[in-house]
Amino acid sequence: MTETTARNPLRDWVPETRTLLIGGEMVPPRGETWDVFNPATEQVIATVGGASGEQVDAAVAAARAAFPKWAALSGEERSRYIHRFADVLEAAADRLLPSIVNEVGTPVSLAQYLQVKMAVDEHLRWAAEAAKVDRTIHLGEYDKPHPTMSDVVHEPVGVVAAITGYNYPLNLAIFKFGAALAAGCTVVLLPSPRTPLTTLLLGELIQEAGLPPGVMNVIVGGTDVGRRLSSHRGVDRVSFTGSDAVGAKIMEQAAQNLVGVTLELGGKSPSLVMPDVDVQDIAVEMHLRWSRNGGQGCAALARLLVHEAKYDEFLEAGASAFDQMIVGDPWDPATNIGPMIRPDHQARVLGFIDEAVADGGKKLLEVTKPLPEKGWYVNPVLLGDLPPDARAVQQEIFGPVAVILPFKDTEDAIRLANDTAYGLAANVWCNDPVEARRIASQIRAGTVWINGGGAMRADAPFGGYGRSGVGRELGEWGMREYLEVKHIQWRL
Repeated sequence: MTETTARNPLRDWVPETRTLLIGGEMVPPRGETWDVFNPATEQVIATVGGASGEQVDAAVAAARAAFPKWAALSGEERSRYIHRFADVLEAAADRLLPSIVNEVGTPVSLAQYLQVKMAVDEHLRWAAEAAKVDRTIHLGEYDKPHPTMSDVVHEPVGVVAAITGYNYPLNLAIFKFGAALAAGCTVVLLPSPRTPLTTLLLGELIQEAGLPPGVMNVIVGGTDVGRRLSSHRGVDRVSFTGSDAVGAKIMEQAAQNLVGVTLELGGKSPSLVMPDVDVQDIAVEMHLRWSRNGGQGCAALARLLVHEAKYDEFLEAGASAFDQMIVGDPWDPATNIGPMIRPDHQARVLGFIDEAVADGGKKLLEVTKPLPEKGWYVNPVLLGDLPPDARAVQQEIFGPVAVILPFKDTEDAIRLANDTAYGLAANVWCNDPVEARRIASQIRAGTVWINGGGAMRADAPFGGYGRSGVGRELGEWGMREYLEVKHIQWRL
């Protein structure tokens, strides 16, 4: 442990809020209780209580009661509320940061921007401005069988159940409730039971921001709570981020009421390295990107497709990246790889590695430094010599594990890139911009970066093909997930 880490008072943070927010009131939970762990120390940092079935019903009822007035506000009025909420979250950054680092395990060096600043300053602020947009479309005159005029208007869908994953608790919540609130919807927010503390803190900050009672409600709970919420007759839209397996269940539950869903699910995203690229310039960046947040990211580019002429050189160039991967205490500023969220997930990730090696695969690159005695850590590894249909190549591992496959030519690269049930993201490394765009157009993924792309834009859609989900989040496309379309036609 470094001296800087030892003196950091935030590592001794304890949760501030363990109550639910229902109808504008902080209420004690009446459901089952469970322990929340710090994955870096294996210590219990809180025991929380979930919502009872009646409290789930109460949260939905509160959101439904608040909906008419919230929907009736002008876009400018909703925008002011959302900007005020962003102000409060911005001022609370030093409270949100330790909550996320200690319950998720994201290294503080990454969490300050990726987990807090980006979510608030960019995505929530964008949603606040999007609330002001008049989306009315004037279709003009129509003369059959007699002259008429038409408008198409967009109205809020109603009550939104927003159910988030564990890996980015604030980001994923804002991606959902930012757009929903801007559209005029009210929200019941349910986080992963693995990381409920940041979301519980949000409940207190919602009150501080002065959102009208019931516009946002915060509950926590396990599978039963999630099932009751996603199948609730008072819910008009379900938005979920998590695994494709759970997403399929959410879709089935929502279908009981013919309710629409937005599902942002898993990925097995490829990164293609074309033969005209200098791999010395990109190998380190590629490895440090897929291993970010311990590889616990749905869009992690962990399937590396490298032209066979560049394969050996790429491996040699990438070795230095593994020297730069520091696995350990998330509060140490030098750390860039934190722990897995739970021991069962650690065992799952290690199981993928062991199975791949047992089936003839090889660890081509890996971090070999001893892991901390405490914490659910996994050393990063690059697996190779695996067939395209190997489980480690096809399934989302959600850990610091990547696989590498050589390809012969461009068409082979495109075929391998699309050889997956997922389609969330991809990246094309290519020096020829025309060829890069041609390749990008043939990859079945919701986001395709070229030469590394850039930051996650608040005004661009995010979502995927196939088992990567249904619908889109962010940008105007994310807004429309929470809007109903109405045609109004009148005679002249």
